[in-house]
Amino acid sequence: MNQSTTGFQNPIGYYDPAVQELIVIDDVLSAMVAVEGRYILIKTVRGKKDDVTFLVDPSMDLALQELAKRIFPLCRSYLLINQFVESRSQFQNGLVNHAFSAALRALLIDYQAMVAQLEHQFRLGRLSLQGLWFYCQPMMRSMQALSTVIQMASVNNFSGSAVLNLLQSQAKAMAGDNAVRLLLDKMAQCASSAYMSILERWVYEGVIDDPYGEFSSQRTISKRKDSLTQDYEAKYWRQRYSLKDGIPSFLANIAGTILTTGKYLNVMRECGHNVQVPPSENSKLMSLGSNHHYLECIKAAYNFASGELLNLIKEKYDLTGRLRSIKHYLLLDQGDFLVHFMDIARDELAKKPDEVSVEKLQSLLDLALRTTAAAADPFHEGLTCVVERSSLLKRLGTFNDLEVSQRNSGNNDLLEEPVSITCLETFSLSYKVHWPLSIVLSRKALTKYQLIFRFLFHCKHVDRQLCGAWQVHQGVRALNTHGTAISRSSLLCRSMLKFINSLLHYLTFEVIEPNWHLMYNRLQSANSIDEVIQHHDFFLDKCLRECLLLLPELLKKVERLKSMCLQYAAATQWLISSSIVLHSPEEPNDDSVRSKQRKSGQILKSTTNNAAVTDSVLKFEKEFNAELQSLGSVLSSSSHAEPYLAHLAQWILGVKHERNGL
Repeated sequence: MNQSTTGFQNPIGYYDPAVQELIVIDDVLSAMVAVEGRYILIKTVRGKKDDVTFLVDPSMDLALQELAKRIFPLCRSYLLINQFVESRSQFQNGLVNHAFSAALRALLIDYQAMVAQLEHQFRLGRLSLQGLWFYCQPMMRSMQALSTVIQMASVNNFSGSAVLNLLQSQAKAMAGDNAVRLLLDKMAQCASSAYMSILERWVYEGVIDDPYGEFSSQRTISKRKDSLTQDYEAKYWRQRYSLKDGIPSFLANIAGTILTTGKYLNVMRECGHNVQVPPSENSKLMSLGSNHHYLECIKAAYNFASGELLNLIKEKYDLTGRLRSIKHYLLLDQGDFLVHFMDIARDELAKKPDEVSVEKLQSLLDLALRTTAAAADPFHEGLTCVVERSSLLKRLGTFNDLEVSQRNSGNNDLLEEPVSITCLETFSLSYKVHWPLSIVLSRKALTKYQLIFRFLFHCKHVDRQLCGAWQVHQGVRALNTHGTAISRSSLLCRSMLKFINSLLHYLTFEVIEPNWHLMYNRLQSANSIDEVIQHHDFFLDKCLRECLLLLPELLKKVERLKSMCLQYAAATQWLISSSIVLHSPEEPNDDSVRSKQRKSGQILKSTTNNAAVTDSVLKFEKEFNAELQSLGSVLSSSSHAEPYLAHLAQWILGVKHERNGL
């Protein structure tokens, strides 16, 4: 019969030691299953369930007291474990705690069976208190180790992977006690079974079935796949599914593979391509063990998912064809459409950005695409016009991902807008990309393509203007221009054309083409979509840098030279017309050449020395040569740190030397 906790009645000291021992054995057997006896009471501190004390009648024989107190830690461990099982079996504590509690409950059943057997021996008169202590010792250390674990789990409110890590760390700490270590390993295996079932669905189906938020991967609901076409940082691919803190230690080395495997399968699911890792006899993820079979299963699942997604994007969505199409237009690999477009859109492109009709530009672009070789490209319909509001230099200054050193140096003149900016400086192309190609061709990647395109497009514009100026010079070749400003202007025009052609040759044949072929070959041997993204991003970053877009000092000098070329091309008509003298056919003239050219009713032309024209040409020549010399010096000095600049330096210095020779 249970005794109240207010005190002891009929002190046990009134009985003989032999009788006391029988009473104590009976009470200890009750205490071992958390039941108070007549002379052994259980005290708990209110609010502290793990603070348990066992009280004995002070009149008890001292030898019996000592033996009973040796068994009390086992009784306390049982009580704490039983309380933990009852509390952690509730639904809100998670599947891992449920599995751990189930394993503990099975252990407690075995423990209770042992207590029942001891009680049976006691009823038969075959059990002494010393014998009871002897039989309790094998389970003493194991129960105490488990009580330590559950107290730590309770105090810290552990769940999920934290419970698994706790069990494994405690098992390692008990390496010197093989029985206890094996028990803790078994508990960890049982508790991990729930976690492994979640893991199995993720790596085999791409589904997170995690009602209690215990899995190492989490899904961010706010991230949608459509955001890849607008979000510069491409957060969907990086943050839609991500790793959480507290990954189970036995999966720490392969956590990235687990996350990526599920992501790949999930992408295919969202494409309507239902795919599942093919089952096999040994594919089921068992709980952790020394054979590490689960690691082999995860790696096999990763290889399958990676190969399937890569084939899907390459074959069904033709990633290579899309990249080749973008190269045609945004990297000016197919230039006939651009020449036609610049011809028919000349008037619109000459307007200020806020006066341009994007719709008209788009219609002109569509016309250029339909009437040139680009019409054969099945993906040309994804090309669209964009008119930015700032120049390329300012856009680079605000480009979040690019290393623009002037932000830290305080040199802000690179970011200054031109006084008069036209659509020619702000025009760009964009490309419509849909899921799942937007994983590779994200907003960030397309922005980099656009920066390269704007630089190439403006260089093409400068080249066209200089070609027009050269044609004007060719129109007066029949005249005697020797010793006049026209002759000097012609040489300057030739130098400017050589400069811009050398720059375009470097950008296309020295930078874009070799880097493109290198990326293309790497894509063919890529084993995963992440490798594809890595190779593609590396290509874009390398092109940006080698195209001088990440080198502000050099880019600034190139832009100044281009500006000089445009100013000179615009002034060419005035320079030529101011150097021409018109003669009437009736006007007497002794020049033999002009006499031969005189015909009835024709106005004759001759060249003259105009001081203003000569001064203007000399000024253009001086400024251009000085800036070219400065650029050549910077290229030569920078080529040690940036070897690729040596190619451009050779071309630029070649222009300079040719100019000096002439």
